[in-house]
Amino acid sequence: MAIIVNLDVMLAKRKMRSKELAAIIGITTANLSILKSGKAKAVRFSTLEAICKALDCQPADILEFVEDS
Repeated sequence: MAIIVNLDVMLAKRKMRSKELAAIIGITTANLSILKSGKAKAVRFSTLEAICKALDCQPADILEFVEDS
């Protein structure tokens, strides 16, 4: 199972920097970097909700499931 994190794509579409998003949603840039890289083991729904509000998007715009071959 592979979950792909497309946070960089949404940031680029919204012309927003990681540092700005981190400040808006109230997490550190280091934690946001972990999310962006796909190395996070979990994400809180409250964090996902805050990201979606800040980027005006849906969770499916950020997270994508790709089946292992």
